[in-house]
Amino acid sequence: MDLLDRMLGHDRWTTDHLMEMALSLSDEQLDREMDIGHRTLRKTFDHMLLATEFWSGLMNGEPVPWEPRRASVAEMRERHQRSYDAFEAVARDVAASGRLDETFIDHYDYPQSYGATVLHVIDHNVQHRGEVLHFLQRLGIENIPEGDPQEWEHMTGRIQVTR
Repeated sequence: MDLLDRMLGHDRWTTDHLMEMALSLSDEQLDREMDIGHRTLRKTFDHMLLATEFWSGLMNGEPVPWEPRRASVAEMRERHQRSYDAFEAVARDVAASGRLDETFIDHYDYPQSYGATVLHVIDHNVQHRGEVLHFLQRLGIENIPEGDPQEWEHMTGRIQVTR
């Protein structure tokens, strides 16, 4: 498994795992205003999905409108899988074709490299997952993982023990 495999696998799985943990929450809990980030768990998840869709679209030359949605956690998980499929496909394509340093024009008419944008999306999700962890803890969810790559390898059985 190379570094890109690890980064994409960890990002996709960890976001999905946190959404899975939120399945038991009520609409009131998902929409409870708190003093962090996008103010609610639902809005934070939606923002993460929008960002993945938005940047994948721009990198593919198919801009995606920035339109917040109100969906159930189950619907967001399905959307996450679809949007991450698109993101992962473009990330793998630009890496495999040696185009990580090539640029595209963003929504501000500014050039962005594909490589930095792939990292931006992953880093963006990491930052917002920190907020999600805070929301889940305050909403009473127990046994919340830290969400780091080492934990991901152990939780998913990807680590190979060699001694």
